[in-house]
Amino acid sequence: MTTGPALTEQPRLPVAEKSTVRGAAVELLRGDRRTVVVLLLLHAVAAVAGLASPWLLGVIVDEVTAGAGIGTIDRLALAIVGCVLAQGLLNRYAQYVGYRFGERAVARLREEFVRRTLGLPVGVVERAGTGDLATRSSVDVNMVGTMVRDALPVVVISSAQLLLLFGAVCLLHPIFGLVGLAGAPTIAVAVRHYLRRARDAYLAEGAAMAELTETMTATAEGARTVEGLRLTDQRITYGTGRIGRLWATRRATLRLRSVFFPTVEASYALPVAIVLLVGGFLLDRGAVSLGAVVAAALYLQQSIGPLDALLQWMEQTQRGVASFARVLGVGQVPPEPRGGAVVPSDQRLVVRDARFGYADGPDVLHGINLEIRPGERLAVVGPSGAGKSTLARLIAGIDRPRTGEVLLGGCPVTDLDPAQRRREIALVTQEHHVFIGTLRDNLAFAAPEATDGQMRSALVAVGADWYADLPDGLDTVLGDGARELSPADAQQLALARIVLADPHTLILDEATAALDPTTARRTERALGAVLAGRTVIAIAHRLNTAHDADRVAVLDDGRITELGNHHELLATGGAYAALWRSWHA
Repeated sequence: MTTGPALTEQPRLPVAEKSTVRGAAVELLRGDRRTVVVLLLLHAVAAVAGLASPWLLGVIVDEVTAGAGIGTIDRLALAIVGCVLAQGLLNRYAQYVGYRFGERAVARLREEFVRRTLGLPVGVVERAGTGDLATRSSVDVNMVGTMVRDALPVVVISSAQLLLLFGAVCLLHPIFGLVGLAGAPTIAVAVRHYLRRARDAYLAEGAAMAELTETMTATAEGARTVEGLRLTDQRITYGTGRIGRLWATRRATLRLRSVFFPTVEASYALPVAIVLLVGGFLLDRGAVSLGAVVAAALYLQQSIGPLDALLQWMEQTQRGVASFARVLGVGQVPPEPRGGAVVPSDQRLVVRDARFGYADGPDVLHGINLEIRPGERLAVVGPSGAGKSTLARLIAGIDRPRTGEVLLGGCPVTDLDPAQRRREIALVTQEHHVFIGTLRDNLAFAAPEATDGQMRSALVAVGADWYADLPDGLDTVLGDGARELSPADAQQLALARIVLADPHTLILDEATAALDPTTARRTERALGAVLAGRTVIAIAHRLNTAHDADRVAVLDDGRITELGNHHELLATGGAYAALWRSWHA
């Protein structure tokens, strides 16, 4: 558990490059290309209908100037009303189609994200921390959903509307089109300034949010430890620092918006003012009609809406693109290798000259050599930090040694298909989880085909006496908001899953640490009866486990210093004998 600011930062999951994001966005659109085409056509027709109103108003001005009658004006006014209604209906239906498209696209994205996440190696997830992955699966996926459902259609349609409006202004008179670009240089400079900085700023904000989530989660989960070790002030200081870092990144993005939006909004009125001045000059010389000047001014005034929407949603799109890069980054982690025809010849485990270190740090295991015979019970003991849990992870195939190899039946365990490897070797640690669902659901994770009788037998086998007191038996709902299990009960549930999974090799990494000594002893005896004939590797501080084992491996500073049975090691008077005397004392 993290305890203070001196802790090394967790290695983050990767972030996708811009080219990868662009390619994924194209694939997202291709997944529903027919709807995209319909959506664009609807908005295009709606935009054309919107162009008719200013033009018809200009015609009305010219007709009135020419002395047209009431009937002509009424017909033109009715045409304007029809165009406005048509534009409104088309826009509404286009928005409906757009939302349906967005929801389908986000659903596909979520499914792909879950698939990629489930394919991540366990070691990668553990080293990255839960905060980063949790933030990507919630905040970032939701942000991408907003971008696809809301921002992306607005950006595309607003861009098309601006092009059509500018084309209409140019048709009225080329000079009007030139004047309409009066605010473009200022907007271009502001957009360039914003886009060059936005992606990195929003990525930094997302990373800071992930760090804060990780800190808050670790502190909440370890609240009792924090209180017991009097680390409250230290954790508050550490958490305050993470909040300060998030606040700093949000201030950075706020500064970008504070420069961007006021600058572009100040440029909106300039083209309208200039076109009226230039239009008056041209009208005085007979180069254009009054209706053309009015229509041009209305078109430019009308362009403020899509331009403002474009620039407003551009900011949201930048957030969405940054989140999309984080979501896609999960897929850039190489998944666990899927084995082909690699089949172990037997159940013999061999660790040969294995060395291992985390990330770029020094080795924590140094040249481990160990052979574990089928059906043997091996206890691994040693002081805290000796590398016992790391050795368990190597044997279980969660981590790959830097050098050397770990073999099962002559095959490297990391080359086995993950599903096959987990059927062969099961690792039970101090950590356990009760899923929200029935007791039956929780047990079925280990063996989906298990019968109710087999599930009850597994619970009895691990001494889960509390099962008999459940009101609905296997149908009792467990987890948050339902029946809470104590740490000891939850750990027995985890052991029952192992009984159902029926592996030939079982690694217990202090698996009974959450149980009181009496319950732990009873559970270990029950497991001993159930797992007779299986290979058991027990990593424990309680040396009664070592006393009952066939052999004991003493691990110290990443090296096996002693190997033998309980009586042999006591007779040598070495490290194991000292541990035994200390434990009994």
